[in-house]
Amino acid sequence: MKENNIPKATAKRLPLYYRYLRILNDAGKAKVSSTELSEAVQVDSATIRRDFSYFGELGKRGYGYDVESLMQFFSKTLSDDEMTNVALVGVGNLGSALLKYKFHQSNSIRVSAAFDVNSDIVGRIVDGIPVYPMSDMEEQIEIQRIEIAILTVPASTAQDVVNNLVESGIKGILNFTPVRISAPSDVLIQNVDLTNELQTLIYFLHSDDRLNVSTEEKE
Repeated sequence: MKENNIPKATAKRLPLYYRYLRILNDAGKAKVSSTELSEAVQVDSATIRRDFSYFGELGKRGYGYDVESLMQFFSKTLSDDEMTNVALVGVGNLGSALLKYKFHQSNSIRVSAAFDVNSDIVGRIVDGIPVYPMSDMEEQIEIQRIEIAILTVPASTAQDVVNNLVESGIKGILNFTPVRISAPSDVLIQNVDLTNELQTLIYFLHSDDRLNVSTEEKE
């Protein structure tokens, strides 16, 4: 992401817009309206227009958006026109699953190296990706010009690993551990807590159930 003066919520929606624009472009569609986008990505059209407004004049009211030019614009905005090498640290159950994922929605993101302490895994090629010992992390990050790391290590070692990643030159970390890690202000951290997301979903599900019960009781 090259623009850093837009709201975080807007930034999180940009890949969603870009992905659908690629689908439209592949289907040969030339124009798309904010209403059509809204129905496809399940984001209201007013929000879409506001998101787009942060980048200047991307379309004309009543005319819609040019699919190809808008797709190319977001490709550059999201750096999808450049190959980004990513490191994965921790090849356990979750790490192995992420290696299999291969980031199909983007042709520009590639996990090029994985790191682990397990001697049974180190030195092997897992789903096409070499697994290096932790002692090789700094060297490989420099050689492969890696700036982003995915963290799937045990919580007890997370902060130590982050410290080593920062020292190795990593500038962005996608943190799948339950620990809220700390890093210098110039290192971006995005936390993905699967347990928290599931508990939030359960809360809202049960809240809806309680709301329905309360409504029925009042009737």
